[in-house]
Amino acid sequence: MDYAELPYMLYADEKGRVYDHPYYRMAGFSGDCPVHIKAGELLPLPEFSKLFYIPDSHPVGLDPETGEYLIVEDIETENGISPCFAVSAFMEPGIVRTLLPAADYSLKSYLLPTWAYTAVGFKDGKYRAAGLWIEYNKRWDPRNYDDTDLVPAIENYKKNHMCKGLVAHLIDCATDNHCFAAKNLFLERWEAPIPVSRQCNASCLGCLSLQPDSGFCASHYRISERPSKDEIVSLAVSHLDKAPVPIVSFGQGCEGEPLTEHRLIAESIREIRKRTKRGTINLNTNGSMPEQLRIIIESGLDSVRISMNSARPSFYHRYYRPKTYTFDDVIQSILISGELGVYTMVNYLVFPGITDQKEEVAALKTLLKETGVNFLHLKNLCIDPQLYINRMPPCHFPGMGIKNMIEEIKDSFPDLTVGYFNQPVQDARPEKRGCF
Repeated sequence: MDYAELPYMLYADEKGRVYDHPYYRMAGFSGDCPVHIKAGELLPLPEFSKLFYIPDSHPVGLDPETGEYLIVEDIETENGISPCFAVSAFMEPGIVRTLLPAADYSLKSYLLPTWAYTAVGFKDGKYRAAGLWIEYNKRWDPRNYDDTDLVPAIENYKKNHMCKGLVAHLIDCATDNHCFAAKNLFLERWEAPIPVSRQCNASCLGCLSLQPDSGFCASHYRISERPSKDEIVSLAVSHLDKAPVPIVSFGQGCEGEPLTEHRLIAESIREIRKRTKRGTINLNTNGSMPEQLRIIIESGLDSVRISMNSARPSFYHRYYRPKTYTFDDVIQSILISGELGVYTMVNYLVFPGITDQKEEVAALKTLLKETGVNFLHLKNLCIDPQLYINRMPPCHFPGMGIKNMIEEIKDSFPDLTVGYFNQPVQDARPEKRGCF
């Protein structure tokens, strides 16, 4: 390999200003192991992605002459010696990262917030990130979420709906947290959220809505009031009747575990289906309560998406830290969903260096074979890389590569759809929707 053809390493100064290094080339980490960037593993960083710098963490660069990896602590500039800090990318929806930023975290004394930190470099005037497109879906393209359209849409929505409780919460989600699903509710299109639960029966390391003692802030706040059935039904029926390609989803990032409110959800679904047969009613869940899930499915649910970070119980338990259930309950929920005929999806949280370990791929293949899942979501696990690696069982070798892992899964399960986004049931059943 000609290392000189690789993108240049990025670094940031103490003020977070990003530069490309004049000599060292980009590297990436698989878990905590530096690995060479392979041909076809990089893509131009899409327009609506973001760059972050990582304070107190020096970048690891590749010497193009020797092929050695080196910690780059500083650089001499015309203004003197400047410290170098690592840089990361956070990519647009639909892209799965293949490598983590190459960084030395030994001096870092804090936890990073919950983003999907991705290796990134610079070449030919463009940022280059380690990732691949799993699915492009125009309904989730950031270019379709201009807030100049949102603000008048919210004001119009208020004219026909009570602006309190659930609706008020979702206005905050749309405007403060910039949740695309919440924006869809007011723009009256596509997939909209129905958060219901204040409680959770897990204590995930990377929980987006509750981090009481973790050392970093949650990405957004959790719903604080239990909505009424009337609120839920009114919001859902209005959306399903009016929106193009409509989905309403229970189980959002701004709530706990929806199965803890299974009776409220089941009663609401039955009433919704009395008023409209249109669209998809979906549930995003950790799958912790199989019999409660059965009750919701039998009320008229169309699809279910069950989340997991690993198909291995030891890895699953260390991330989800379940309080009242086990990994076996999650598997039982997947089986029940398939048996009852709802469109069954697994929301698989991807972390380079752990997800693509041979043992993990084998476990995932066993799970898919035994459960007959319809759709495998591949989602980037948003968490401080150092925190996740330190809390998981040790993996002493780099993974096989995320791209190789996906190819092996696709080859083994040709009827499985691999993608990124929730699917309307009427679109999902006739044909495979993934773009990989």
